[in-house]
Formats: sequence, C-alpha cells, structure tokens
Amino acid sequence: MKSKFSFTIIKRDPKSRARLGILKTPHGTIHTPSYVIVGTHAQVKTLKSSDIKKTKTQLIISNTFHLWDKALANKKDRHLVHTLLGAKIPVMTDSGGFQVFSFGAAKEHKVGKVLKQPIKKASIKSEIKITEKGVTFTYNGAKRFMSPEDSIAVQEKIGADLIFAFDECTSPLHPFTYNKQAMERTHRWALRCLKARKRTDQWMYGIVQGGRFKQLRIASAKAIGAMPFEGIGIGGSFGKDEMIATVKAIVPHLPDEKPRHLLGIGRIEDIFSAVENGMDTFDCVIPTREARHARLWTSRGAIDIRKAIFKKDKKRIDSDCTCPTCETITRAKLHELFKAKDDAAGRYATMHNVWFFNDLVEQMRNAIAKGKFLAFKKKYLAGLK
Repeated sequence: MKSKFSFTIIKRDPKSRARLGILKTPHGTIHTPSYVIVGTHAQVKTLKSSDIKKTKTQLIISNTFHLWDKALANKKDRHLVHTLLGAKIPVMTDSGGFQVFSFGAAKEHKVGKVLKQPIKKASIKSEIKITEKGVTFTYNGAKRFMSPEDSIAVQEKIGADLIFAFDECTSPLHPFTYNKQAMERTHRWALRCLKARKRTDQWMYGIVQGGRFKQLRIASAKAIGAMPFEGIGIGGSFGKDEMIATVKAIVPHLPDEKPRHLLGIGRIEDIFSAVENGMDTFDCVIPTREARHARLWTSRGAIDIRKAIFKKDKKRIDSDCTCPTCETITRAKLHELFKAKDDAAGRYATMHNVWFFNDLVEQMRNAIAKGKFLAFKKKYLAGLK
C-alpha cells in the first residue's frame, strides 16, 4: 500500500539554507517552514476545535507524558489525539524527554532550556531517576516508569502522525562529561525506539542531543542522521545566544532529504534564524501562553493589552492583521474583557497570537519562494520595537 507520508523540498533560498517543503501526512499537508502550535493535552488552551484552522495552524504538538493515562485507557481509537482535538489536522507528539529535564535538572539547577544568565545550583530535589533502562518519574506523589519502548507504545496509542524517539534533554549547566553520557544513552534509546515501533502509519523523528558542546552536537547529528528515522529533531539545552550557532553546526551533518524539527524554540528572532539555517518546523508555547497573560504580538512588537493606554483605543490589535480577532473586536474591547477576567479574553487573544505567528511564517515562505528571504528578515526585524 502506498504511504500517505512524504516530504519534498520544492525551493531553496539562494543566499541561505532556508527551504520550502511539502510534508504530507494522513491528516493533511504541511507547507514548511511551519510554526507548530502547542496543544499539550490534545487541545489548544482557550480555543474551540472549530477555531484551530481559522488561525492558519497547520500542525499541532501534544505531550506524551500528559496524555499517558488517556493513552493507556485507549483500547480501539487509532487516532485518539485527533478525536480529543476534534479536528482533522496533522499532529506530532513529543517523547516525554522534555519532562526528563523539566522534572529533573530544571528543578535541580533552577534553569530553563535556554540559559539566560549564570545561576548557581539550586537545592530543589529532582523528581526523576535516569538509568539505562529508562526514567522513573515522581508525579503527583506517585512513581511512574517510562522506557524507550514505553514511550513508543504510548505514542502509538495516542495516534499522532509524527512521533519522537525517547531522549534525555540535559540542562545548560550540565558539564561535557555528563552530556556525553546522556547523548550516548539517547543514541542507544533511539535504536530501541526504532526496534519497538509497531505501527506503519506514523513517522518517527530521532533527536539530536549534546547540550552546549559543538563536538557532541556534531557527533549526535551524524549518529542520529545515520539511523532509519523519517525525520530529525534537535532538542536539548542551549546557552544564551548559542541556539543558532548550534543549528549551524548540526545541519550540514543531517540528511538533506528528511524534515527537521527544532524543539521548544519560537521567538521571532529565533524563528528567522532557524529558517535561515534550514529548519522546517519548530514549536513553542509563546503564542498561546503569552496570549493567556494578555501579551499580544504585532508586526512592531508585543503589547500588554491590560495597560490603561488601551482602555479607549478603538484600533485593531495590529493594523496589519486580518485574524478573526482583529476583524471582530478592538483593543479597547479586549482590554475590557481581560480586566473583567472574562473567558472570552483568552480565546480572542490566543486566536490573534496563533494567527500572527502562523502568518509571519507564511510570509517567510513567500519570501523564500521569491528568493528574497534575507531581505525580508532584515526589513521585518528592523520594524520591531
């Protein structure tokens, strides 16, 4: 039977590594580069199912760890995540590897994936234990074990189109020796994930690790790139302003014909740099999380709609925007809704932010098609506050 998956590169920018692609899945076609919108529990917070495609969203990423129980209870639904979403749209699931970091080193080191400033080690106890067999999590007071085989089994029960091999996301404060050990373990887990897969109607991505160390990143890119994955993910942690240097070092060692995903990165400047250096998809909570906290994005930068200056402002959130929110209500009305703590505020704000980021990447695709990506990048970033 002919596969419903394919990835085709249709255009390359002449002055950078930016590229246009078409990624076909059983639940729809994704034009790349593409922003991937976070739907942790198989829903985009504050949005109705019918809202999702109105925001130009092409691909959603859901969380394996947080769908674990629903997956185990699932007996017959081969596309559980789509049922929960209530929408026919391509979906990917992470492996649970990020929780290895967020419940572990992130707490111990009191740091995020991207190191913004030197921080001394915290005294918060880790909630995980990592062994060659897998990871034991402590969650809601109970211990739960996940092996690479478990991660794949859960993701197969969730039924996303694109899934990831189980990995360890290290801290930006971890030293070279630890990163080398974790990277090599991730490679061994990757082989176990490939061996464990049973479904043929999903594409699996291997994940490049190695932390902040170029030598390790290149070694990981070569190792993961040589394995029979359908796609490649770049995960792990970065020092401040190191992410793009890391991507530049990795990409030349990856299979050119496979789609590439950058995990957990989504600031405007980073998106431009990621696309410039050959990334096809990338996910981040910025559009949704910031919307719920009244931080709205415009072509001239972000605004806090709760500020008093917007109380009587009858303009659109962004004068250049034609999203469902900007076509419906004013800044003043959204300000009023947030002040009243009306549930509609989060929905309107999320629709705007998600549309904004998806539209921005669509503009990037158009610029690549015209061979003018770098000129578009320079002009756009110059207009930000």
